[in-house]
Amino acid sequence: MMITQVLGTGGLWMNLDGTEILVDPGPGSIVQSTKRKLRAENLSAIILSHRHLDHSADINIMVEAMTRGGLRREGKLFAPADALDSEPVIFPYLKNRLEGVEILEEGKSYSIGDITFTTPVRHIHPVETYGMVFQTARHKFSIITDTRYFDDLPKYYGGELLIINVVFLEPRNAEDYPDMPIDHLAVPHTELLIEELKPKVAILTHFGMGVWRAKPWEIAQRLTEKTGVKVMAARDGMKFDLAKLDEG
Repeated sequence: MMITQVLGTGGLWMNLDGTEILVDPGPGSIVQSTKRKLRAENLSAIILSHRHLDHSADINIMVEAMTRGGLRREGKLFAPADALDSEPVIFPYLKNRLEGVEILEEGKSYSIGDITFTTPVRHIHPVETYGMVFQTARHKFSIITDTRYFDDLPKYYGGELLIINVVFLEPRNAEDYPDMPIDHLAVPHTELLIEELKPKVAILTHFGMGVWRAKPWEIAQRLTEKTGVKVMAARDGMKFDLAKLDEG
């Protein structure tokens, strides 16, 4: 999906009570955001769930834009340690332009203005990876990023909204795919998560090509019917207003 750009890989842009945060600025983030009139200089922080290119490729240009080319020392970067150590995803001169850099760790809490988020558990993935649970004045929601499914995964997440990265149609066994990364969620895993956590709304994103060919909007509709939870398939430029969570 990243290579073909059938769907964009620019990340997730949030405006939470006026605090703007970018999560996982993958390839095309600067293009996708500017054409939608999202202004990087308004960002208070960039959060990187992990170092893989589809999540981090545009982190340097987005830091450059967030700091107005270095004219201001503002904005924070949150990232796992292995994204900043031996093979850092961000250039040193840009790192020095930031107001601060904070290392994501399992079970820790972080703040961006009046917004707080936690990284409750390290995911099972080839590199150090974390999902996030956000808390605003009125809402709690979770982003479950790349991971192999494991039994305790649901207990670490919750809230009225779940955003779930789903790559495969069906779970894959390592024995059957020895040369391919399989540490990703499949559609049956998302059903388990939704059934267990019962959010008001679940949004599926980060589709692999198999999910895309199977029409994710139809998958979302079937999951809605099976779970009783409103499930949506993300699309380029999609907006979701958290105020909708307060409706009925």
